[in-house]
Amino acid sequence: MKPEVQFDKLVVFSGSGVSAESGLPTFRDSDGLWNSHAWEEVSSPRGWQRNPEAVLAFYNERRLKAWHAVPNAAHQAIASLEAAYDVVVITQNVDELHERAGSSQVIHVHGEIAYARGSSEARRRYRIEGAPISMGQLCEDGTQLRPDVVWFGEEVQFLEEARLHIASAGKVLVVGISLSVFPVASLVKAARGRAEKVLVSLGVEKPPYGYKCLRGKATELVPALAAQWLAEDNDRPN
Repeated sequence: MKPEVQFDKLVVFSGSGVSAESGLPTFRDSDGLWNSHAWEEVSSPRGWQRNPEAVLAFYNERRLKAWHAVPNAAHQAIASLEAAYDVVVITQNVDELHERAGSSQVIHVHGEIAYARGSSEARRRYRIEGAPISMGQLCEDGTQLRPDVVWFGEEVQFLEEARLHIASAGKVLVVGISLSVFPVASLVKAARGRAEKVLVSLGVEKPPYGYKCLRGKATELVPALAAQWLAEDNDRPN
């Protein structure tokens, strides 16, 4: 059974295009990470088994950059919507820029780079912030620490929880996502017909059915959209 639509609930589904405007590289763009690194070698269980030192080096660099990055106008605008709506942010991003901007409900479906975890199925997590992970640095269960991120071939986190949030939202904002990474990209289809659905994108050629497409930078379009939605809330009768 589908959940009831809550018209005061707003779900933001964000991807690397938002973090890119804070200086963090995307994956698939012309200057993206997969043009300089083979994902099979640095972002897969097989790559970890073959050369864990290379995987740790790759994510140590990413972690340091993410830790020093600053939330941009899009992150801040999304956080500002909590003044009028029950906002849930579902993000593919492993950085904490949404949280640092002030968003209080953030679901990371691909993990969080500020955490390490053991290599066993127990998934014991440790907050390390911007610090590197070294070979020989062990979890309490005796396994080598690794980044707490989802690699290719691993199960996405909180997928059903995210789907239910989108299905119950009165407004859905999809921003900075290529819609090419599955199964997460399928979440956009969970939005209800009665919901207001907006896609902010530079590169998606064919928007999902029912979505209004705004083409441009997130830092320019999301603040304007947030201001519009906040004004609409102020104009509603009490």
